[in-house]
Amino acid sequence: MSEYLWHCPFCDTDQAVSSEGMQASFADLTADNADGPRRLVVKFVVCPNPTCNRFSLDVSLHLLTSSGSRAYTGKHVKTWSLVPPSQAKSFSVAVPSHILEDYHEASLIAEASPKAAAALARRCLSGILRDFWDVQSGSLNDEFRQIKGTADPLTWEAIESVRGTGLINGHMEIEGAEILDAEPGEPKLLIGLIEMLIQDWYVGREARRKQLAEIRQIAGAGSAEQKQE
Repeated sequence: MSEYLWHCPFCDTDQAVSSEGMQASFADLTADNADGPRRLVVKFVVCPNPTCNRFSLDVSLHLLTSSGSRAYTGKHVKTWSLVPPSQAKSFSVAVPSHILEDYHEASLIAEASPKAAAALARRCLSGILRDFWDVQSGSLNDEFRQIKGTADPLTWEAIESVRGTGLINGHMEIEGAEILDAEPGEPKLLIGLIEMLIQDWYVGREARRKQLAEIRQIAGAGSAEQKQE
Protein backbone atom coordinates (compact mmCIF):
# COMPACT_ATOMS: atom_id res chain seq x y z
CA MET A 1 0.00 0.00 0.00
CA SER A 2 1.35 3.43 -0.94
CA GLU A 3 1.50 6.33 1.47
CA TYR A 4 -1.64 8.47 1.65
CA LEU A 5 -2.87 11.55 3.49
CA TRP A 6 -5.09 10.88 6.51
CA HIS A 7 -6.81 13.34 8.85
CA CYS A 8 -6.54 12.54 12.54
CA PRO A 9 -9.87 13.03 14.35
CA PHE A 10 -8.07 13.58 17.67
CA CYS A 11 -5.34 16.16 16.99
CA ASP A 12 -7.17 17.57 13.93
CA THR A 13 -4.08 17.44 11.70
CA ASP A 14 -3.30 15.88 8.33
CA GLN A 15 -0.76 13.06 8.51
CA ALA A 16 0.93 10.81 5.95
CA VAL A 17 0.32 7.15 6.83
CA SER A 18 1.04 3.79 5.24
CA SER A 19 0.94 0.11 6.16
CA GLU A 20 4.66 -0.13 5.43
CA GLY A 21 5.27 2.57 8.02
CA MET A 22 3.13 0.61 10.49
CA GLN A 23 0.69 3.51 10.92
CA ALA A 24 -2.20 1.84 9.08
CA SER A 25 -3.54 -1.70 8.99
CA PHE A 26 -6.37 -3.04 6.81
CA ALA A 27 -8.40 -6.25 6.86
CA ASP A 28 -10.80 -7.41 4.13
CA LEU A 29 -13.57 -9.86 5.00
CA THR A 30 -15.65 -11.23 2.15
CA ALA A 31 -18.52 -13.72 2.28
CA ASP A 32 -21.52 -14.77 0.18
CA ASN A 33 -24.88 -14.32 1.87
CA ALA A 34 -28.63 -14.05 1.15
CA ASP A 35 -28.30 -10.34 0.28
CA GLY A 36 -25.50 -10.93 -2.19
CA PRO A 37 -21.69 -10.72 -1.97
CA ARG A 38 -20.43 -8.13 0.50
CA ARG A 39 -16.98 -6.94 1.53
CA LEU A 40 -16.20 -5.63 4.99
CA VAL A 41 -13.12 -3.40 5.21
CA VAL A 42 -11.62 -2.81 8.67
CA LYS A 43 -9.23 0.16 8.96
CA PHE A 44 -6.97 0.69 11.98
CA VAL A 45 -4.78 3.81 11.91
CA VAL A 46 -2.36 5.13 14.54
CA CYS A 47 -1.63 8.85 14.34
CA PRO A 48 2.10 9.36 13.62
CA ASN A 49 2.03 12.75 15.36
CA PRO A 50 4.18 12.05 18.47
CA THR A 51 2.14 14.46 20.58
CA CYS A 52 -1.03 12.50 19.72
CA ASN A 53 -0.25 8.86 18.83
CA ARG A 54 -3.91 7.82 19.29
CA PHE A 55 -5.60 5.23 17.10
CA SER A 56 -8.81 5.30 15.11
CA LEU A 57 -10.85 2.30 14.03
CA ASP A 58 -13.66 2.16 11.51
CA VAL A 59 -15.46 -0.50 9.49
CA SER A 60 -17.04 0.00 6.08
CA LEU A 61 -19.38 -2.26 4.14
CA HIS A 62 -19.23 -2.45 0.33
CA LEU A 63 -20.86 -4.38 -2.46
CA LEU A 64 -18.55 -6.89 -4.11
CA THR A 65 -18.08 -6.87 -7.85
CA SER A 66 -16.13 -9.34 -9.94
CA SER A 67 -14.35 -9.46 -13.26
CA GLY A 68 -13.39 -12.92 -14.38
CA SER A 69 -11.78 -14.66 -11.42
CA ARG A 70 -10.99 -11.42 -9.55
CA ALA A 71 -13.24 -9.69 -7.02
CA TYR A 72 -13.23 -5.93 -6.42
CA THR A 73 -14.60 -3.63 -3.76
CA GLY A 74 -17.76 -2.09 -5.20
CA LYS A 75 -20.25 0.56 -4.13
CA HIS A 76 -19.94 1.82 -0.57
CA VAL A 77 -22.95 0.87 1.58
CA LYS A 78 -22.21 2.15 5.09
CA THR A 79 -19.37 3.09 7.44
CA TRP A 80 -19.27 2.66 11.22
CA SER A 81 -16.83 4.78 13.23
CA LEU A 82 -15.84 2.72 16.27
CA VAL A 83 -12.95 4.80 17.64
CA PRO A 84 -13.71 7.64 17.97
CA PRO A 85 -17.44 6.82 17.96
CA SER A 86 -18.39 9.80 15.78
CA GLN A 87 -16.95 12.34 13.37
CA ALA A 88 -17.03 15.09 16.02
CA LYS A 89 -13.99 17.35 15.88
CA SER A 90 -11.56 18.16 18.67
CA PHE A 91 -11.02 21.84 19.41
CA SER A 92 -7.80 23.44 20.62
CA VAL A 93 -9.49 25.73 23.13
CA ALA A 94 -11.86 25.37 26.07
CA VAL A 95 -15.55 25.34 25.11
CA PRO A 96 -18.32 25.21 27.78
CA SER A 97 -19.07 21.59 28.68
CA HIS A 98 -22.83 21.77 27.99
CA ILE A 99 -22.12 22.98 24.44
CA LEU A 100 -19.61 20.20 23.78
CA GLU A 101 -21.92 17.56 25.26
CA ASP A 102 -24.78 18.51 22.91
CA TYR A 103 -22.36 18.71 19.95
CA HIS A 104 -20.79 15.31 20.61
CA GLU A 105 -24.14 13.61 21.22
CA ALA A 106 -25.65 15.13 18.08
CA SER A 107 -22.63 13.90 16.07
CA LEU A 108 -22.92 10.44 17.61
CA ILE A 109 -26.59 9.88 16.69
CA ALA A 110 -26.76 11.91 13.45
CA GLU A 111 -27.42 8.82 11.32
CA ALA A 112 -29.26 6.67 13.83
CA SER A 113 -31.73 9.37 14.91
CA PRO A 114 -31.77 12.48 12.69
CA LYS A 115 -34.70 14.03 14.63
CA ALA A 116 -32.95 13.82 17.99
CA ALA A 117 -29.62 14.88 16.49
CA ALA A 118 -31.19 17.97 14.89
CA ALA A 119 -32.85 18.90 18.19
CA LEU A 120 -29.55 18.60 20.06
CA ALA A 121 -27.78 20.59 17.37
CA ARG A 122 -30.33 23.41 17.62
CA ARG A 123 -29.95 23.43 21.41
CA CYS A 124 -26.18 23.52 20.96
CA LEU A 125 -26.45 26.52 18.62
CA SER A 126 -28.64 28.30 21.13
CA GLY A 127 -26.10 27.51 23.86
CA ILE A 128 -23.30 29.01 21.77
CA LEU A 129 -25.26 32.21 21.12
CA ARG A 130 -26.19 32.62 24.79
CA ASP A 131 -22.68 31.90 26.05
CA PHE A 132 -20.56 33.75 23.51
CA TRP A 133 -22.84 36.67 22.67
CA ASP A 134 -24.99 36.77 25.81
CA VAL A 135 -28.18 37.01 23.73
CA GLN A 136 -31.62 37.12 25.32
CA SER A 137 -33.47 33.79 25.44
CA GLY A 138 -36.05 33.22 22.73
CA SER A 139 -36.61 31.15 19.63
CA LEU A 140 -33.39 30.16 17.91
CA ASN A 141 -34.21 32.43 15.00
CA ASP A 142 -34.71 35.39 17.36
CA GLU A 143 -31.41 34.64 19.07
CA PHE A 144 -29.61 34.66 15.72
CA ARG A 145 -31.24 37.96 14.78
CA GLN A 146 -29.74 39.57 17.90
CA ILE A 147 -26.20 39.20 16.51
CA LYS A 148 -26.99 40.44 13.01
CA GLY A 149 -24.62 43.29 12.23
CA THR A 150 -22.25 42.17 15.01
CA ALA A 151 -20.97 38.85 13.70
CA ASP A 152 -18.27 38.77 11.03
CA PRO A 153 -19.92 39.20 7.58
CA LEU A 154 -18.62 35.88 6.24
CA THR A 155 -19.77 34.04 9.34
CA TRP A 156 -23.16 35.71 9.10
CA GLU A 157 -23.39 34.68 5.46
CA ALA A 158 -22.94 31.04 6.52
CA ILE A 159 -25.60 31.46 9.22
CA GLU A 160 -27.99 33.02 6.70
CA SER A 161 -27.34 30.15 4.28
CA VAL A 162 -28.46 27.65 6.92
CA ARG A 163 -31.43 29.75 8.04
CA GLY A 164 -32.57 30.17 4.47
CA THR A 165 -32.39 26.49 3.57
CA GLY A 166 -35.78 25.00 2.87
CA LEU A 167 -34.84 21.87 4.83
CA ILE A 168 -34.63 23.61 8.19
CA ASN A 169 -35.94 27.14 7.82
CA GLY A 170 -39.14 26.46 9.75
CA HIS A 171 -37.30 24.54 12.43
CA MET A 172 -35.13 27.54 13.27
CA GLU A 173 -38.20 29.19 14.78
CA ILE A 174 -38.47 26.48 17.43
CA GLU A 175 -36.69 26.24 20.76
CA GLY A 176 -33.68 23.94 20.38
CA ALA A 177 -34.85 21.16 22.71
CA GLU A 178 -38.03 20.33 20.78
CA ILE A 179 -38.05 17.10 18.77
CA LEU A 180 -39.31 17.65 15.22
CA ASP A 181 -39.19 15.69 11.99
CA ALA A 182 -35.85 16.09 10.25
CA GLU A 183 -34.62 15.52 6.73
CA PRO A 184 -31.64 13.10 6.41
CA GLY A 185 -29.15 15.90 5.64
CA GLU A 186 -30.34 18.32 8.32
CA PRO A 187 -28.20 17.15 11.28
CA LYS A 188 -25.04 17.26 9.15
CA LEU A 189 -25.85 20.82 8.05
CA LEU A 190 -26.47 22.00 11.62
CA ILE A 191 -23.41 20.19 12.99
CA GLY A 192 -21.28 21.78 10.28
CA LEU A 193 -22.53 25.22 11.34
CA ILE A 194 -21.74 24.42 14.99
CA GLU A 195 -18.17 23.48 14.05
CA MET A 196 -17.73 26.66 12.04
CA LEU A 197 -19.04 28.90 14.84
CA ILE A 198 -16.83 27.25 17.48
CA GLN A 199 -13.82 27.63 15.20
CA ASP A 200 -14.60 31.25 14.25
CA TRP A 201 -15.66 32.45 17.68
CA TYR A 202 -14.00 30.42 20.46
CA VAL A 203 -10.82 29.36 18.66
CA GLY A 204 -10.57 32.72 16.89
CA ARG A 205 -10.96 34.64 20.17
CA GLU A 206 -8.15 32.66 21.79
CA ALA A 207 -5.88 33.27 18.79
CA ARG A 208 -6.54 37.03 19.04
CA ARG A 209 -5.81 36.96 22.77
CA LYS A 210 -2.45 35.29 22.14
CA GLN A 211 -1.62 37.76 19.38
CA LEU A 212 -2.52 40.69 21.65
CA ALA A 213 -0.31 39.29 24.42
CA GLU A 214 2.60 39.02 21.97
CA ILE A 215 2.05 42.60 20.75
CA ARG A 216 1.99 43.87 24.32
CA GLN A 217 5.15 41.96 25.13
CA ILE A 218 6.96 43.40 22.11
CA ALA A 219 5.66 46.89 22.88
CA GLY A 220 6.75 46.55 26.52
CA ALA A 221 10.24 45.43 25.51
CA GLY A 222 10.48 48.37 23.10
CA SER A 223 9.47 50.84 25.80
CA ALA A 224 12.04 49.39 28.20
CA GLU A 225 14.80 49.79 25.61
CA GLN A 226 13.83 53.41 24.93
CA LYS A 227 13.96 54.23 28.65
CA GLN A 228 17.45 52.71 28.91
CA GLU A 229 18.64 54.91 26.05
